[in-house]
Amino acid sequence: MLTLYHHPFSPSSRFVRLILAEYGAGFEMRHVNPWERQRDFLLLNPAGTLPVLVENDGPPICGPGPIMEYLDETRGYAVGDRRLMPDHPERRAEARRLVDWALRKFDDEVVGHFVRERIYKQDMPRSVGGGEPDSAVLRVARANIHHHMRYFGYLAASRKWLAGDRLSFADFALAAELSCADYLGEVPWAEEENVKTWYARVKSRPSFRPLLGEKMLGMPPALCYADLDF
Repeated sequence: MLTLYHHPFSPSSRFVRLILAEYGAGFEMRHVNPWERQRDFLLLNPAGTLPVLVENDGPPICGPGPIMEYLDETRGYAVGDRRLMPDHPERRAEARRLVDWALRKFDDEVVGHFVRERIYKQDMPRSVGGGEPDSAVLRVARANIHHHMRYFGYLAASRKWLAGDRLSFADFALAAELSCADYLGEVPWAEEENVKTWYARVKSRPSFRPLLGEKMLGMPPALCYADLDF
């Protein structure tokens, strides 16, 4: 049995949930608020970051990259043409590059700010940084997203899927990040029709349905969030 320690609006956690579902892996979820630094969770991952995956009595696998590689190594060959890691070394390198772009660069410069300021801080006590969103931080994130959207638009226009001809981990990494921003109505879809069309294809997959059904108490999603046709 797989157990995933996650937060429902952690983009990296959403990425892992999506790829688990795509690989047909059954799993249990345990909600963790990363700012609480609970002792039991820190024993699994001393860094205190999400997500963490545990299989049966095995050691914890910490972080989206190691989890992605673990799932592919243990289950990738069993799913045939649904494998999310390309076969060719150069295509694998490109998929990994874009996963890193989405989950690190895009998150650090854009989505992580939206999630922390508009979602996490609503539940965090003031003693650890909770409270009202920082408007200056949100302005920076809203400015930064345009640069990323232009690059994603270029990729979506020039390739069948984000990293090439086949659906890959890269598609789910970016879709996970965008889903959190989209819930908050922070994605300028009108600017990049190619990204919008690509995202509609990804969020129409069965693996996405549980994410689209989740809501934050007191903060309903943007109107287009669960609309498969925007």
